[in-house]
This record gives sequence, C-alpha cells and structure tokens, in this order.
Amino acid sequence: MARLAPGQRSLLRWVATAVLLVALLGWLDVPGLMTELARFPAWVLVPAFVFSLVQICLSAWRWRFTAGRLALTMPYAVAVREYYLATFLNQVLPGGVMGDVNRAWRHSLGTASRVASAHAVVIERLSGQLALVLLSVVLFSAVLADGHVGTPDTGRWQGLASASLPVIGSVCVVAIVAAALVYRARRFRYGQQLVTDLRAGLLSWPVWAIQLLSSLVVVASYLAVFVVLAWGGGLLAGDGSILVLLALCSGLLISMVIPVTVAGWGVREGAAALLWPMAGLPAEQGVALSIGYGLVVLVSSLPGAAFTFSSAAVAR
Repeated sequence: MARLAPGQRSLLRWVATAVLLVALLGWLDVPGLMTELARFPAWVLVPAFVFSLVQICLSAWRWRFTAGRLALTMPYAVAVREYYLATFLNQVLPGGVMGDVNRAWRHSLGTASRVASAHAVVIERLSGQLALVLLSVVLFSAVLADGHVGTPDTGRWQGLASASLPVIGSVCVVAIVAAALVYRARRFRYGQQLVTDLRAGLLSWPVWAIQLLSSLVVVASYLAVFVVLAWGGGLLAGDGSILVLLALCSGLLISMVIPVTVAGWGVREGAAALLWPMAGLPAEQGVALSIGYGLVVLVSSLPGAAFTFSSAAVAR
C-alpha cells in the first residue's frame, strides 16, 4: 500500500477530530453538556491562564536545562519564546508534535549538532511523559486504596480499577519495548549517541531527579487548570472529590499522547466520556471539563503566534 503524503495525513487527522467530536455529540446528552459548560464562570479563565503561563515557563526551563546537559546553549528568554511558538503550533497543527519538531529544527540552525538539538527536545518531552505516567499511576492507586472516598458505591472503584489497568499495562509494554530498542541501538553509531545523550540529559544523577521534579511541577500545572475549572464550576464536593478529579484528569492527559487528531481534540473528550461514568459521574461533566481545558490551553497559546516569523537563531 502506498504511503500517504504529509498533507493527506494532516487532512485525515482533521477528519478524525471532526468525526470523533460529532460522534460524541450524538452519544451524549447535548443539553446536559451545555448545562455543564455553562457552570464555568468567566473569571476562572484568569487563574487558568496563569497556570498555563507557569507551565510554559517551567517547560522552557526544562528544555534549556536538557539542552545544556547536551552541551547546547540557549538564553532563557529565547527558550520561553520558542516554547510559546511550539505550544501554539501544537494546538493548531495535526498530530500535536509539529511544534516540537519545529522547535528542534529552529534550535539546530544555531548549534553545531542538529542531532543533539533533536535529542534535547525528545528527552525533554520524554521526561514530561514519564512524570505524567508515574503521577497517574500514583493517583489511581491512591483513589483505589481509599475506596471510602466520596460515595461508597463499590462499582465506582471497580470501574476505576478497570480504567487504570490498561494504562498500567500500556506503560509496561512501552517501557519494555523502549528498553529493547535502546539496547539494540547501542550497536549502531546513532544509537550510541542516543544512549549517551539519554544518560547525560535524563538518566544520570542528579539529572534524573531534577528532570523528575521539574516535570512533576509541569504536570501539576496541567492538572491545576482542571482543578480551577472544576472549582469554578462547583464540581468539587466532598473531601475526596479532588483526588478522584486528579486521577481522572491525569487519564485525559495521557490520552492526548495519541497523535491521531488535532491537539488531542476528540480523543481527550472520548476518554472523558468513558472515564467519568466509571467513577459514577456524568459523562457530560467530564467532557465539559475536557472542552474547557482544551479552550484554555488554546487561548493561552495564542501569544506564541506572534513569534511565527521571528528569527530562528536560538543559540548564543
């Protein structure tokens, strides 16, 4: 079968986004969804945007730190600018990674090693995904261990257990495959450089601790946007509701890693429609939170559009 051209793949992702969203609207109670969306007051956008700004600034610092470990230099102000641009492109281009590809390319134009520039972006993103998976496993485990939180409905916790098993299983499979690929890659010249850069930028002490801590704070800023939206919409009721919310929303963030739509739209809402009923909550509530989160991230990324035609030189 002939491979699809890049333009065709982009079109398919736009189509997939539209199909998933339309299918969800046909399955959900649309009036109920509109009611849930109306619960969010306009003022919650202010703290949500603040958390989004914090996330970009922290992520830019993490990228600069990673690049520095690979002997690449970058002013922090430039790192923030480039990260803003990458975030904007990730929001408006299919796949959710084109902004990062562009970020690696622009950085490489001012460095002596294009491979190291690409590795800096890959390692920085990998650090964030590993932290997200780790935090998700901890949150789901905490919710399942504390079965009396919220409602005593045992079906709720059984549903959450069922939802967490595929996540944990997928993580184990990906970890095994990645370890095997890295092990085999050491026999090739490129693989040797990849392993060397992974050690320098992620796996050595105390680098891994710095990466883990900074990535956990970045993930916390993602989750903080959900919490602010839920708080403003009056969705937090009971001492354990925030723990359940954090666990469910971490699942939404993981679902966005699947690069089949534009900025995770459709996939994220579909995950919400499945996860919330498993926790004994209305699907419309989860989808409304997901939509609110997507809109906040999209709007907060718009300043990045101003850097579209800025100079690509980012090294000292």
